[in-house]
Amino acid sequence: MKDEKTPDAAESERALIQGRLKDSTDTFVQEFTASVDFDKRLFEQDITNSIVQAKMLSETGVITQEEAGSMVKGLEKIREEVLRGEFNWRVDLEDVHMNIENRLTELIGEAGKKVHTGRSRNDQIATDLRLFLIVEIDQITSKIRQLLREIAKLAEENAATVMPGFTHLQVAQPITFGHHLMAWFSMLERDLGRLMDCKKRTSFSPMGSAALAGSTFHPDRDFSAEKMGFQGVCDNSLDAVSDRDFAIEFCSAAAITMTHFSRWCEELILWSSDQFDFVELPDRFCTGSSIMPQKKNPDVPELIRGKTGRTNGNLISLLTLMKSQPLAYNKDNQEDKEPLFDSVDTLSNCVDALNGLIPNIAAKPTNMRQAAESGFSTATDLADYLVKKGLPFRTAHDLVGRIVKRAITTNRRLDEMSISELSADTDLIGDDIYSVLTPEGSVASRDHHGGTAPQQVRNAIKEARDRLSL
Repeated sequence: MKDEKTPDAAESERALIQGRLKDSTDTFVQEFTASVDFDKRLFEQDITNSIVQAKMLSETGVITQEEAGSMVKGLEKIREEVLRGEFNWRVDLEDVHMNIENRLTELIGEAGKKVHTGRSRNDQIATDLRLFLIVEIDQITSKIRQLLREIAKLAEENAATVMPGFTHLQVAQPITFGHHLMAWFSMLERDLGRLMDCKKRTSFSPMGSAALAGSTFHPDRDFSAEKMGFQGVCDNSLDAVSDRDFAIEFCSAAAITMTHFSRWCEELILWSSDQFDFVELPDRFCTGSSIMPQKKNPDVPELIRGKTGRTNGNLISLLTLMKSQPLAYNKDNQEDKEPLFDSVDTLSNCVDALNGLIPNIAAKPTNMRQAAESGFSTATDLADYLVKKGLPFRTAHDLVGRIVKRAITTNRRLDEMSISELSADTDLIGDDIYSVLTPEGSVASRDHHGGTAPQQVRNAIKEARDRLSL
């Protein structure tokens, strides 16, 4: 509501938490310690929390059914006010909890003052954060599953598209583009698992822990947990209100996922450059230059790469925040929300961006194959050929090294050399060597589980889709 409070009314409301303090809180301190500007984001969870609290208090006989009904109606009205943008968030009431409780008392009178019976803001905020994170994890994992589908689809389309594999950013061995994309898939599948594991550990209710020691009102904690959708209750009241390891775990999972995204984006940036020219990124995910009209800048992948620093920083912030806190709750924990919120938003937005970008990547097979022919990428295949003819691998490695030196001197690829040149130091090389020295021959020879042979890539895609029900 927009109505202004008289000084006397405002002072009376501040007394909700004034307690033993003789002097009113300094105006600067009110603003410095207030969290409502960012924790009002938790209004849905806080209202749900209070509705369940009212029902639990009624079920256990602490308040009447009529009082609980009045509370629920008042809280539903507050939700509508917030959603319509009509709720008056007040800094002097410090946080989302006191703003909502104060407005409830305005709406229903003395009964509103009973909603906090046997409850502390300590277990209230711990519960709100867990509820918030569970919802966000569900939304993010749904988006990740869609991203996995898009990667698998692009990989299937390019199961036989030959490209160079790199080590040290130098051509190493031929692989297929589909195989490379399924490496991305594997990384993201593990990220999905970490987020799902985080949700499992987050889904325990702190409610009933009160400030730190539990409540003399003997709350039905299982009732509250079930009504809020938790899988159980936190076993120890002291731990329940004081730890934020669930938030740290999420930020850790987010940082790892974003690190994976950053690596992918670095590759897309390189591959879309004129120097590589392996892929074409969609124009709508790129920008031009203010001075150079020819430019097509890969801003979306660059920005995802840059945002990785945010998620890494948020993880360090939370770890540092918690590292020296004695049990139980401390005001330091007010600083847990902004890093968590930022990691949630950053990860979610980056998954959205990739879900738009990856399905619209156009591979350039001719350029990829041409690059796969460079750098003597089939040298290992030649060494393996000699090993199969009976040479020890180290001997074959040395012999092929000498052949590569001759190829460098004459500026030719291995498959451009004659049999006499290739077999100058051995009589084990025959005409069948040329099938070994092609990129296609190289990838086809890795025909085993996890290998880059096109059929193995297709098998991996099918297994992944079956495994994740994609």
